[in-house]
Amino acid sequence: MSDAAVRAQAHLHHAYFLGLQLTAATRCGPQLMGEWMFRLFRRQHLEKFLSSFDKLGLSDLPHAVACAQYHVLSNNIGGVGVEYAAESDTKAWVRFRYPRWMYHGPTICGVPVEVSRGFLRGWYAHNGVSLGNPRLGFVCVSEDMTGDFGFCGYFREFDRDLADDERLQFAPGELPPPFDASAQPQPPTAQWSEARLEKANRNYALEYVRNGLCELAAVIGRKDAADIGRHAARLIGLQYFQEVAAMIDAPDGDEAQAAVFLARMFEGMGDAATADGSTVQQTGLRVVRGLTAADRALVLDCWVELWNGAMRSQRQIKTLEATFEGDAATWQIRLLS
Repeated sequence: MSDAAVRAQAHLHHAYFLGLQLTAATRCGPQLMGEWMFRLFRRQHLEKFLSSFDKLGLSDLPHAVACAQYHVLSNNIGGVGVEYAAESDTKAWVRFRYPRWMYHGPTICGVPVEVSRGFLRGWYAHNGVSLGNPRLGFVCVSEDMTGDFGFCGYFREFDRDLADDERLQFAPGELPPPFDASAQPQPPTAQWSEARLEKANRNYALEYVRNGLCELAAVIGRKDAADIGRHAARLIGLQYFQEVAAMIDAPDGDEAQAAVFLARMFEGMGDAATADGSTVQQTGLRVVRGLTAADRALVLDCWVELWNGAMRSQRQIKTLEATFEGDAATWQIRLLS
């Protein structure tokens, strides 16, 4: 696979996750968004948090420091700018810098504050629970949607056990220590080559799409989640085709050239893909790897529309049909008539 195709997939799925948030926000409202983000980030936390500690070299650090460094490292690996500062072994800061990955561009104006409250409860407030440290909590001093100075706060180990509703606290007005470039944690270089970082960036965006669709269905039901997921996917495919096609040097042409575009993009997922005329054969289907049958069906139902949108964005307007069997897919491209 080419590095360009990996980057194109990261770019496209990042945009899809943003579009999914905006579509859900306009249709379902702030309270739903908060519950959805809580469920999504708790799922991400349970899948990723403890399993990544050793990989990032954090297991022997004090818990507050380890948590702050974890969020800096894991987010930076995913392409999200975050800075770190430790005041002591029991108090360590994180500050997310703009532009925010979660709300890139004008998206930040359309996402309610309940989204950040949801991810704070879902992930940050649960770090102490996962580490078996009942004294560890997170104090948020600034949020994105309030127009202060961006998402910022600190992990703190208090001198007593915290109740459930104390694991997330708010202290607006506090400021982080000055930035120290020499103190910023770096991933272990032996394990994190440039190519692996590119793939991690792609996987970061992809996992938020996959898990986001599944958790949206848990909140509003599969039918409504599929309606939102398909609509957002079609719009993002339409909007982003020219950008991602340019990234992989794919022309806007006939059916055979559209098949080459699809095959190159699917290779950027780490899948095997071949174009034969107007047909593409794909094997691997990373997008649904490890999902239950029901979640797989939901994600594929929505994901097809990402590529259908890309086909309909082309100068020669096309339509796309996909059939799936096991970890293989056949994609048939036709001119729309």
